[in-house]
Amino acid sequence: MKLRILGCYAATPRTFTNPTAQLLEVKNHLFLIDCGEGTQLQLRKSKVKFSKIKHIFISHLHGDHFFGLPGLIATFHLLGRGNELHVYGPKGVKEAITLLLKLGNSWTSYPLIFHELTSTNPEIIFEDEKVIIETIPLKHRVYTNGFLFSEKPNPRKLNVEKVEEYGIEKYHFNNIKLGKDVLLENGTLIPNAELTFDPIEPKKYAFCSDTVYHPEIVTLVKGVDALYHETTFLEKDAHLAEKTKHTTAKEAAKIAKKAEVGKLILGHYSTRYPAIEAFKEEAQTVFDQVILGEDGKCIEI
Repeated sequence: MKLRILGCYAATPRTFTNPTAQLLEVKNHLFLIDCGEGTQLQLRKSKVKFSKIKHIFISHLHGDHFFGLPGLIATFHLLGRGNELHVYGPKGVKEAITLLLKLGNSWTSYPLIFHELTSTNPEIIFEDEKVIIETIPLKHRVYTNGFLFSEKPNPRKLNVEKVEEYGIEKYHFNNIKLGKDVLLENGTLIPNAELTFDPIEPKKYAFCSDTVYHPEIVTLVKGVDALYHETTFLEKDAHLAEKTKHTTAKEAAKIAKKAEVGKLILGHYSTRYPAIEAFKEEAQTVFDQVILGEDGKCIEI
């Protein structure tokens, strides 16, 4: 898994910072997570091939999380896109986007498929042979979800030296990678453990967008390799976090510690603060493995 932070600040865009957007690369998928203003410019700076983005996940319908979506959809059309685009987001995202397309008489040249979400319980919203994606219900001023991206188990790795030693034919290889034993023509059964190595452990990434401190999500993100959690305020401004239904850096770190995650990635910083290093310092008083999200940063998960 590779995560690219396209934007990680709250509220209004600035010339040197961008609102929320992330690009997650996992097993040949490119998933766009949230789409604040300027997202397509950030994608261009990162030299991302637009046609590879087939699934976009919108956490909630506040402007700093989806106002970049209409423009991106329009650009896909202008570039002659032909393949489907799937948008997952709260009920209302379809109305918002299609109204703009209607008023501008600019319907897309490609299939635009909306998956509107209404459940307040976790649910699977995408699954194929490689990845499964589930919602993480959050508590904000409007209906909001985070998203849990989980790789499916990897096939076992072939021990080429042993396979050649036993003279095993290639047509057995797929079954061997799936964990099956091999019966030789002379009746000898070769156990799979002798023919393979353990695969790389599948990775998990949890994206938790705008929310109050919400310990109920701990069980949903338990043990993930990386957790992105919004940290709009520092603890000295906890009263503002409570009022606006956001989280402090210290509170995000509490979630990370309770959930025993591998890494905590911070973001959605309020622009009231002149620098963001204080967010990391505050979070590390509770949880050690903290990464500051920054526009343009790539993180290997």
